[in-house]
Parts: sequence; C-alpha cells; structure tokens
Amino acid sequence: MLPTRWASVRIFCIFFGAIIRVHTLLIAVLKFKSDDFLPWLAKIAASVSLGIALLLPLTGFAEEVSAASGVSATSAVSADNPASAVGAASAVGAESPPVSKLDAMDPTRNYMSGKVESWARSIDSFFGDYRNYQESNDSVVQLDATQVVGYLGEPKYDFALNAKVSLPNTERKYKFLIETNPEDKTTSNTTNTQARVVKPVSTPATIAAALRYEKAEAERWHFSTDGGIQLAGLASTPFVRARLSLAMPLDKWRMKVAESVFWFSSIGAGESTLIDFERQLNEKQLLRVSSNATWLNNTQSFDLSQSFSVFHALNERTALMYQIGAFGVSRPQAQVTDYVVLMTYRYRLHRKWVFFEISPQLHFPQVANYQASTLLSMRLEFLLDNSR
Repeated sequence: MLPTRWASVRIFCIFFGAIIRVHTLLIAVLKFKSDDFLPWLAKIAASVSLGIALLLPLTGFAEEVSAASGVSATSAVSADNPASAVGAASAVGAESPPVSKLDAMDPTRNYMSGKVESWARSIDSFFGDYRNYQESNDSVVQLDATQVVGYLGEPKYDFALNAKVSLPNTERKYKFLIETNPEDKTTSNTTNTQARVVKPVSTPATIAAALRYEKAEAERWHFSTDGGIQLAGLASTPFVRARLSLAMPLDKWRMKVAESVFWFSSIGAGESTLIDFERQLNEKQLLRVSSNATWLNNTQSFDLSQSFSVFHALNERTALMYQIGAFGVSRPQAQVTDYVVLMTYRYRLHRKWVFFEISPQLHFPQVANYQASTLLSMRLEFLLDNSR
C-alpha cells in the first residue's frame, strides 16, 4: 500500500524524533567526555538525516502515483459503464462514515496555514533571507555589502554573493549556483534575518560554483542537493550538500523543519537541524521562534542558537524586525557564548530590487565576561528574482 500524505508526515516525525534523541545523546556524551562513542553517534545522526532526505521525495512520488492510479481506475470504470460508475460513487457515499469535527476543521486550519505560509514567504523575500534563496524555485541573485562598527574591534566589511540560475529545458529542477564562502553559509546556525556572531572577516575568502537539483511541493516540502567546487586555483576543493525542509500546520501556528547534511574537504562532514515556529499576530506582524543545532564531525561539537523574532511591515517599502537571541557551543562544555538584542530597519530604496538596512545591536559576549558591547550593522543589498 502506497503511503498517504499523513502517513508521510508521521514517518517524518518519527525520523525527526530520532534525530532529536541522537542530538540529546551527543550532548550528554560530550558532557561526560566519553569520546569513544562520538564517531558512532555522529554516523547515526548522519544516517538518519540522509534517510529523511530520501524519504519525503519518495513518499511524495508514491502519492502522485497513487492519485494517478485512482483517477485512471475511475476513468476506466466510467468509460466501460457510466451507470456503474455513478452507482459505485453513490454506494461509497452511502457507506462513508459521517464527517468528524476534526475533519470539519480542516478548511479553517488550511486557510490559517496558508495565510502564515504566504506571510512568512513575503517577509523572507522582502528581507532577502537566505532561506528564500534556498527554497525559491525561481532564479535568484543576492549581492550585498555590509559594514559592521563596534563589537570588540575595528570596523569590518563583508561582501556576499548568492546566485541561483535555472538551467534551460530542465523544468527548473536543475540550477547553477555561485556563492561566496559556502562553508560559512552551510555551517552557520543563522539566516540573514537572525543575529550572528561577528567574525573578523573583511572580504570573501572563497567563491564556489555548484550544480543543484531541486524538487518541491508547494507549501509542504522542499528538497535540494548540490555538489560543487570552492574555487581557489590549485587549492580548489570539492563539497556536497543536501537539504530537506517540511512545513506543517499546527492550528494557528506553522512549524517548519529544515535538515541539512554536508561535506567539505576542508572541514569534513556535518549536519544541521533548524526548527521554526511561526504565527501571524495580526495583518502586519509575524512571530518566529527559531532553534538550530549544527554538528561538525571533525570538531565533535555542536554550534547552537535560539532566537525570538517579530517582523513588522510598516508599508510596502519599509519593515522592522525585533529580535532577542542566544548562541552557544557544546564543547569544551555546554555554554552560552553570546546574547543578542537587536532591531533591524529595512527600506526599499529603488523599485523592488535595491534595499538599505541598518541594525543597531547589543551583544553580551562571553569573551568580554558578558559585558554589553554595542554593534551597528549597515547593509546595501541588490536582490533580483523573477518577481522583481
């Protein structure tokens, strides 16, 4: 029997629960410094992650085949004997149990889920978030220059490029990618709309090119896998990545889970789990609670983050984001490395593709004994996709 939609969701929840248990075990092992078990547990986490990456596309395909089979069977009966088809439909209707209250709530739940989905997508698109770049099925180009002032040092500059171009005659399933610093973006436990630990980097270290395969079902799941090369002359190195995200409605909330596995020749294998809970507060505000854990096999440790964000759309050209967050690591012991409070003001300067952003932030880093350290980030971004 082919899996149904809810069977696929239940299977995913079971596998994701296994990941959480593995994460918990890993943290416990790290706490008690039982290093002999770490390689074994890391392999389990990677295996479960890869299993999820393969699971949902296959179940989605199974649903499509099942639906197609049902339609074909009905069509065949109708063609052979229209009266029999009508009679069979009547019999099914007569024998069907009454609709339960939970089933009656489905349209309302789906409506609310759709509103949260579209609102969250519009927010991510406006802010040029990296998750929008990851999950958009269209061609996307993001180019931004950021200046950071404060935070325990001299002013820092960062230039970033993300370009994803659909290849012709591939039904938009294959993309050609160009990215700066793919290691940082893959292993980072934040997105563009989240605070991040500021690193003393002034220019991109590497530029990478890759070929990606994508498959998605609207408002449900998105799967992508790519392989490429970090371009550095004779020192060029390969990498591979796979990412799966799934969105599920929870009454007035929406839960979104993203699981990634990756391997870079420079840093080795790893995996990352991101969980978002989103709720639309009113017509102009969205609440997002994000939790992330990233495991690196070479360092045998987790990078952790937790954030609470409120997005407020003032008008078609302006939006604000308020956020509090915490960053942590699991080794040499579980500890918080930075607390962050920030506000981001984003303004659309020109048409729909030139944006200016300013973000005053207050950090409480461990390296400064959790004393307050101010930071001001300013960014100019060019954001191009098929809607702009």
